[in-house]
Amino acid sequence: MGSPPSAFLKQNNTIFLRFLMILLFGSIPDKANVCSNRSLASPSVLLGQSSSHILPLHTIKLDGNFHFDSIDSAAKDFGNRYHFLPSAVLYPKSALDISATIKHIFDMGTSSQLTLAARGSGHSLQGQAQAHQGLVINMKSLQGPETQVHTGEMPYVDVSGGKLWIDLLHETLKYELAPKSWTDYLHLSVGGTLSNAGISGQAFRHGPQIDNVYQLEVVTGKGDVVTCSKKQNTDLFYGVLGGLGQFGIITRARISLEPAPKMVKWIRVLYSDFSKFSNDQESLISSKNSFDYIEGLVIINKTRILDNWKAAFDPRHPLQASQFVSDGRTLYCLEIAKYFNPEQSLRAYFQD
Repeated sequence: MGSPPSAFLKQNNTIFLRFLMILLFGSIPDKANVCSNRSLASPSVLLGQSSSHILPLHTIKLDGNFHFDSIDSAAKDFGNRYHFLPSAVLYPKSALDISATIKHIFDMGTSSQLTLAARGSGHSLQGQAQAHQGLVINMKSLQGPETQVHTGEMPYVDVSGGKLWIDLLHETLKYELAPKSWTDYLHLSVGGTLSNAGISGQAFRHGPQIDNVYQLEVVTGKGDVVTCSKKQNTDLFYGVLGGLGQFGIITRARISLEPAPKMVKWIRVLYSDFSKFSNDQESLISSKNSFDYIEGLVIINKTRILDNWKAAFDPRHPLQASQFVSDGRTLYCLEIAKYFNPEQSLRAYFQD
């Protein structure tokens, strides 16, 4: 879809350190902006500033366009903690539109105080996709070359950074292929999750999404369109992956694929004891022949254990579900899945 214990521990330590760094950087609200020569000032510094600094954007020749009105949605994100209204939103059609815009802003110099942020589906938590009185780039309007799936011994897909993972999946499934690592929610942009990490239940086996990228096309803070990989412009490649948009904007990505399973067995196991929950999770992750997806979560429910009890109990046994009441306690859920093909039984998969 094993490794010696030392290799397994090394892989997991790497994932943990990356995840820790991402959490650390994500908790810093006063962040540097990729298209600014200064740090993002606090809202109080910019509140008295006029929007005249945005007017020169009218002179840029683009295939896409700028919106200056009805842009309230660009001041909201999933975290719902920060609401920074931009002065304009760019709807690019190509990486060249983004490049021309950033070059123009860079040439304006530091006196413009114009900041910029790329926005996919707006699922950031601390306003990373917002730019107070600045410019937000709506990456979902990015068109560029069509998604290209390459089959063979090491299959991969070339895809726009503004493409949603759910749409990418539909494209690769036409070739019976799929990306190796996912996030739990697929209506997110490719560039958005690669700018963070992309962590889900497959990370223990394949690493996060950023460990499954062969190549990137990036627009830098100076407006240069640069191709980077593990062997080409290496520093930029590793800086952009998980860099929260601070080292460049991902406009295209080459992502590793694998054969897509035809079926999946999905199970949820509920625990009231954290030690048993964590021990079982660690045991499954370290097993040679285990599941393909393993993820743990915490549930706090004041009535029934889950709003949709059919997700945790066999629908043929409703009495069992109705008798399980959490009474507001903290419970733990182990979500696991095994991928398989119908011509081979699940028993055979665990015996291999």
